[in-house]
Amino acid sequence: MSKVVFTNGCFDLIHPGHIDLLNKAKALGDKLIVGLNSDSSVRQMKGVGRPVVSQEARKAVLLGLKAVDDVVIFDELTPENIIREIRPDVLVKGGDWPVDQIVGADFVKGNGGDVVSIPLVDGFSTSAILAELNSDKNAQPEPNGDAVSVSIKEHRDVFATFEDAVGEAIRNSARLISETFASGGKVLICGNGGSAADAQHIAAEFVGRYETERIALPAIALTTDTSALTALANDYDFERIFARQVEALGREGDCLIAISTSGNSPNVLSAVMSARSRKMKIIGFTGANGKRLAGLSDVAIVVPSARTARIQEGHITAAHIICELIDIATPVASN
Repeated sequence: MSKVVFTNGCFDLIHPGHIDLLNKAKALGDKLIVGLNSDSSVRQMKGVGRPVVSQEARKAVLLGLKAVDDVVIFDELTPENIIREIRPDVLVKGGDWPVDQIVGADFVKGNGGDVVSIPLVDGFSTSAILAELNSDKNAQPEPNGDAVSVSIKEHRDVFATFEDAVGEAIRNSARLISETFASGGKVLICGNGGSAADAQHIAAEFVGRYETERIALPAIALTTDTSALTALANDYDFERIFARQVEALGREGDCLIAISTSGNSPNVLSAVMSARSRKMKIIGFTGANGKRLAGLSDVAIVVPSARTARIQEGHITAAHIICELIDIATPVASN
């Protein structure tokens, strides 16, 4: 019986780093299957303008490589469903993904398989290549005016493309949350730093139902109270604080809203992995550089900005719209 190896990614512009990863992955078995993010899933994770190359063209390039035996396109942000269908003997990701954050790792290990994180070749990145190609085209003069004028311009720039960037993700988030509430589940919300305030705000909106007066919905902002955090940190490392709360409160059928402007908060990512292990749904709120969180989420709201203030504005706006959509979908409660 052949030994099947599986890896996945966007593979938008094939570069030497990709070739190295695929060759090393193939060397771990007899047959290499590549899970390829569809155009729609790449757009949701990477933003407007991505992918550069269509899914069928990306598939054709991959199939032209000696190391690749088959390519399967998937529409979800994570390859978990495909991994369960293929049941690979070896699951491979690039070295920027630690094993404990690789989707499908528990499933593969549970079936007696191996999970491998292969070190990346330095100096190669599709995002960096595209940034270099677009550097002259996107170059703009330094903004004139005071800080207020500059910030307002940034705000306008973000929201000029907001619907194209996150409109579908907002609709999908509202649908997922409505289904969670309808099935009797609850929504847990977590975020560090300034995102902790966003978590509290979003939870309050879900519970208070700003748009209409109805029965309060079960939304819980995971604690950022300093005394509670200190107590938890005395028993567990700080990066497991949200995860411990998910483990205590989360159940299959619940939903976690994970907020991280960078998309790389270890505390938030740890909570996401705990939620995934409980078969909870994940909605990631992040910014333009948050591919890690987006790649672990069922739905990702990726605000098209790298500026923390603009990302947080986008998150709050998205949350308000989600609640408006839930109001439309939820029947009015009778007195």
